[in-house]
Amino acid sequence: MTLFFALCFVGVAVAGFSAFVIFWPLTLVHVRDRHPALAARFGNGAFLKPDALAWLLRRDYRQQPDRSLSGLATPAWVSLLTLLAGLGMATLLWLVSLW
Repeated sequence: MTLFFALCFVGVAVAGFSAFVIFWPLTLVHVRDRHPALAARFGNGAFLKPDALAWLLRRDYRQQPDRSLSGLATPAWVSLLTLLAGLGMATLLWLVSLW
């Protein structure tokens, strides 16, 4: 039963990944088009750069006075948290099943 719930959390992580793959590139395109200083800080290919992901996880996008940026970055933040939480819980339950 524990491994079944671990597999369910993997499904949650996949759902989070799917949403992240949709909203994060949209956020990065918005940053590239409307916030050139921030885009220069991230550089090219910021999709998996630690600096850009840390910016998203810290919710630093709220410091920008752009409601459209918040509207795109908030779902990306929620989906990244869902992805990480799902994988974390699946790993934890897998480890419990080994015990």
